[in-house]
Amino acid sequence: MKIKAVQIGVRVVLGILFFVAGGQVLAQESAEGNLGVFEMNSDVGTVLRPGSVEYDAKKGEYTIAGSGENMWFAKDAYQFVWKKMSGDVTLSADIGFVGTGGNAHRKAVLMIRQSLDEDSVYADIARHGNGMTAIQFRTEKGGLTSEVQSLKWGPQHLRIEKHGGYFTMWLAEEGGDLKIAGAAPRMELKEPFYVGIGVCSHDKDAVEKAVFSDVKLASLNSSLETASGKEMVLYSFLETMPVDSNDRTAVYVEQSRFEAPNWTSQGKELLFNRQGRILRIPADGKAPPQTLDTGFAIRCNNDHGISPNGSLLAISDQSQETSPGNHQSLLYVVPMSGGTPRRVTKNAPSYWHGWSPDGKTLAFVGQRNDDFDIYTIPVTGGEETRLTTAKGLDDGPEYSPDGQYIYFNSERSGHMQIWRMKVDGSEQEQVFSDQYNNWFPHISPDGKHMVFLTYDKSVSGHPENKDVMLRVMTLADKKIKVIAQLFGGQGTINVPSWSPDSKSVAFVSYALLPSPVN
Repeated sequence: MKIKAVQIGVRVVLGILFFVAGGQVLAQESAEGNLGVFEMNSDVGTVLRPGSVEYDAKKGEYTIAGSGENMWFAKDAYQFVWKKMSGDVTLSADIGFVGTGGNAHRKAVLMIRQSLDEDSVYADIARHGNGMTAIQFRTEKGGLTSEVQSLKWGPQHLRIEKHGGYFTMWLAEEGGDLKIAGAAPRMELKEPFYVGIGVCSHDKDAVEKAVFSDVKLASLNSSLETASGKEMVLYSFLETMPVDSNDRTAVYVEQSRFEAPNWTSQGKELLFNRQGRILRIPADGKAPPQTLDTGFAIRCNNDHGISPNGSLLAISDQSQETSPGNHQSLLYVVPMSGGTPRRVTKNAPSYWHGWSPDGKTLAFVGQRNDDFDIYTIPVTGGEETRLTTAKGLDDGPEYSPDGQYIYFNSERSGHMQIWRMKVDGSEQEQVFSDQYNNWFPHISPDGKHMVFLTYDKSVSGHPENKDVMLRVMTLADKKIKVIAQLFGGQGTINVPSWSPDSKSVAFVSYALLPSPVN
């Protein structure tokens, strides 16, 4: 195998010399070489059994044999067939493993990688031996690998696309069209980088084979930097994620904007808003979303949430006039089974954010006299109570499960940070301080953790379409960790989105891309 690799390398070098001398020999060499559209093959990382590749030019098939303990955590070990490229690219193929048995987590991948170092930054689409398929990524050299799993297992055709620093996964079932199924956070790769296909046995003592057919590798002409606004397409991904792992799952994907998932009290469904309506979908994504009947309230925004006993839904809606010719957000409650909304707040605009644990009081943000502050009001209606008076925006109020505190975010310190106060507004204190802008604190039902949205310090407000992080704080010791990096912001996690068992969170990530490649 080593001899073969050297021979191929010499042919490529000769091709480069002829190209410099004057012509198209390099292009011809790439097309007619022993590896088809690729240049070289090599083992990445430490493997006990060297890998190999066989290319059938007549069929256009690559049979790759690979060993390696894993492609995960902070290092990889596998057989890689690659080409150096620059710019925006797309790589697609049909993938099938040879034989049955073997490790269920053996992987056949389409990969875009910074280097051949075992701990390199990369993004790939990994099809596992058991059929599970995910876009996996390591955003920094030596960092841990994360993934977004697709609900579609065992797809026939797979494609990875690179647009600038963003990478997306596209999958197709047999006879079906390619559809976007997941996206990775922004990763800047220096040019040139490596694009190719590979196999890992997930067993250091074994060798596994996979066949890659209908392989297509191409540079993309359009890019995020050159495409006009009219050419851009927005995709939304409703995701769930256990907070103690890096395993994200895209349970619903749509070519449009939707926002702000809630988890129902039984943990069986998720709610989200889209185009002014509230929709519900099974938490496992195995059935399409259904629109909840909210009567006249058909201009709902992303501030909505379910009562502690699961019987009512609080919504923020601007369907009704609040003054002649003016529609501003008001708070309503509506039965979870659907029905006519009942108005709660008199004054507008008002944006819901929290239920008290006893279900009797709502916490919301109201703009009064050109200032946004936090208020509470009985769910039955009546007079609102102002809790904050500091200059600057206060937002995102949410009760702690024990009913002792309201957590919120405030820019009173100079940039957006997380605060809390007693439910009567007393003892207002900053929870922690850092250099970022932090929004929308959500406390787990067991009261142990807080998840929140983090923007870079340069970002003002909570805009959409930004590179953001989801972070979790352990409230007992105030230790913070990043659980997800994504393209999002407004709409990602505006409202309470913990699972009832306090193990997972739901959120929305996005991808903004040029029109799809055919």
